[in-house]
Amino acid sequence: MSDPPIYCDPTRRHDFTLLFDVQDGNPNGDPDAGNLPRLDPETMQGLVTDVCLKRKVRDHVALTACSSPGFAIYVQHKGILNNQHQLAYDDLGLTSKGAKQPREDTDKARAWMCKTFYDIRTFGAVMTTGVNCGQVRGPVQLTFARSIDPVVPLEVSITRVAVTRAEDAVGAEGGSGKGSEMGRKSLLPYGLYRGHGFVSPAAARDTGLTSEDLALFWRALVGMWETDRSAARGFMACRGLFVFSHDSTLGNAPAHELFARLSVRKKAVVVAPRSVDDYDVLVNEASLPSGVTLSRLVG
Repeated sequence: MSDPPIYCDPTRRHDFTLLFDVQDGNPNGDPDAGNLPRLDPETMQGLVTDVCLKRKVRDHVALTACSSPGFAIYVQHKGILNNQHQLAYDDLGLTSKGAKQPREDTDKARAWMCKTFYDIRTFGAVMTTGVNCGQVRGPVQLTFARSIDPVVPLEVSITRVAVTRAEDAVGAEGGSGKGSEMGRKSLLPYGLYRGHGFVSPAAARDTGLTSEDLALFWRALVGMWETDRSAARGFMACRGLFVFSHDSTLGNAPAHELFARLSVRKKAVVVAPRSVDDYDVLVNEASLPSGVTLSRLVG
């Protein structure tokens, strides 16, 4: 078998930039603001949380790989985490003693969870609640994604040609009632977002992250938009994925210097961007630091 590509090598440090956009949708609603798109109130740039992005990765893996051993998903929709912990205890023949659990037991349970669940092996988890399986620091870490330019959230009115309750269809004294109901929908006309991430070889060695795991992660970042379609999210797509791989486990250059080589700028003639074609995406690949390789997976 041929060796995996350099960006799938878990023994190397990787720093990466992800570009994605949204058109006529809400990429990440804020429950503290009536589910409006998340914003930086000082710059009016849009925000998408790391948790939102990891949810999409988990859902993509659940649809494409979770039937294979070792690729189950720990944080599932409506899941019960302590029940997931109990699976490890049952398989290992352990009895839960809560906070008094011997370290040897939690170490065994922790290793079992890493081997069984893809998202623990990749993102880590705190598993000290109830049935104690210890803590895992994930080798893959993501930042918030931030829109390149300020965005303008809109709230549009929508109608439904049906009512919720039978009594709503009947007016006062038996007269005609409502024939429809009104609602609101939050969206952004357009936003191009940029986020960053990091892969730690030291943490990868601790959790058992493999080259297959990394390859699946990159595929998820590219393809998760296709498996997460929703009317609320409008049209979203991956527009760029750039991975800087280091020869040294500690890194051959600071991540911020590598990220600065990627420039995303609105074209001078554009007033209000409405597509990725309204931007210039430029990558300075000349004279990369020694020991650093750039892989352009998208873009």
